[in-house]
Amino acid sequence: MREIVFDTETTGLDNKQDRVIEIGGVELFNHFPTGRTFHVYIHPGDRQVHPDALAVHGITDEFLKDKPPFSAIVDEFLAFFEGAKWVAHNANFDMGFINAELERLGKPPISGDVVVDTLALARRKNPMGPNSLDALCRRYGIDNSHRTKHGALLDSEILAEVYIEMLGGRQATFGLEQSGSREQRTANGEDIKVEIAARPKPLASRLTVEEQERHQALVKRLGSKAVWNQYLELFTVSRKQ
Repeated sequence: MREIVFDTETTGLDNKQDRVIEIGGVELFNHFPTGRTFHVYIHPGDRQVHPDALAVHGITDEFLKDKPPFSAIVDEFLAFFEGAKWVAHNANFDMGFINAELERLGKPPISGDVVVDTLALARRKNPMGPNSLDALCRRYGIDNSHRTKHGALLDSEILAEVYIEMLGGRQATFGLEQSGSREQRTANGEDIKVEIAARPKPLASRLTVEEQERHQALVKRLGSKAVWNQYLELFTVSRKQ
């Protein structure tokens, strides 16, 4: 399953009048980051950045002067997201702006059926909150100390980590995380350190030589586009890190 974890920055809060000025997205395949990203700044036409929005993301009117309009990036944007689930934190806000931009160009809106709202997911898992992105980083032990201002790509990368943790963390990534320690937080807010120890001796393979050879022959018959090759590449990279 392909998903794009994304975020937007805007000139203000009203999607009928304000405009999208930044989009960032991170691709996941079966909850694995693939390394593919999308990032663009967008000229908002005659709309200026509201001072309150400027205080949040720091994107000035001067910075946006030479950036392309939404109409110039829309095809590349939609191509990157095509066929994927759209994953965002407080997705109604982001999708409201995206669909307003598409409507201005006479393009069909993105259906809510393909949208995953991580805020709604967090509220179901943690009904007592808080469930802001910063709060979820603290809960799941994700370092966001470099997040001094909101930025669409940075927030997408952080949200992707949070999303994977909410779906099961290491289990969702086949437990390929390396040994070490990480900070986590209990339900009552106390910080705890969890040590992730490396197995002193790898488990012996349960596959026979014959079974391994038969599997390799099957993968070869499937061809270079077989989905298994994508898992194999990710597994190989994880083992090298």
